[in-house]
Amino acid sequence: MAGHSKWKTIKRAKAATDKKRSSLFTRLIREITMAAKLGGGDPGGNPRLRTAIDNAKAVSMPKDNIERAIKKGTGELEGADYTEVLYEAYGPGGVAIMIQAVTDNPTRTVADVRHKLSRNNGNMGTSNSVAFMFDRKGQMTVPADGVNEDTLIEAALEAGADDVANEGDVFVITTEPASLHAVKEGLESKQYKIDDAELAWVPKSSVKVEGDNAVNLLKLLEALEELDDVQKVDANFEMDEDAMAGA
Repeated sequence: MAGHSKWKTIKRAKAATDKKRSSLFTRLIREITMAAKLGGGDPGGNPRLRTAIDNAKAVSMPKDNIERAIKKGTGELEGADYTEVLYEAYGPGGVAIMIQAVTDNPTRTVADVRHKLSRNNGNMGTSNSVAFMFDRKGQMTVPADGVNEDTLIEAALEAGADDVANEGDVFVITTEPASLHAVKEGLESKQYKIDDAELAWVPKSSVKVEGDNAVNLLKLLEALEELDDVQKVDANFEMDEDAMAGA
């Protein structure tokens, strides 16, 4: 069985086409802009911005794009006035879903999210209808190839991580939100490759989905992630890995 972090790993592996790459750049630029708007344009004093820049560099985003996004966030350049919004929803099989978006038009975004939910066997929830099922955490993944699990666990805990989970081809490392970047730097200093690092809604428990519910859930998650305004989608499901990989 595998959960939502495994699904994110599979999605990243499939995001190699030009269209998907363009969509990824859009999300990263919005995250950089939002981070700079909320915490200032100096990555040294803004861990969220520093993490966003690292993630952008990891997918070879041009330096000019990064610098423009920062300046739009700080107001040095004109740009859209973005706002962060968070939606809570239910998916097939009773799965709880947290949907994070950055938008210049919340009315448009909530309508788009509702439409995707209604078309894919989901429902919008009210505030805190599912949020209590999740913890806000930092997460990062380390490719498992050639990595000794015990040594990684020791290094991660020494750097300040809360947990290390073996998910087959990757290790998922969980931290407190404020410790995300410090743990990332600690592991990188020991030559571990970090595929990504982000703040995520981590479920306290999981719901097992099978059959049509599994198929429909993955269709819903993909539909939500295709929306330009949606930055991240987290959900509390487990399913057969073969069903997940075939999506």
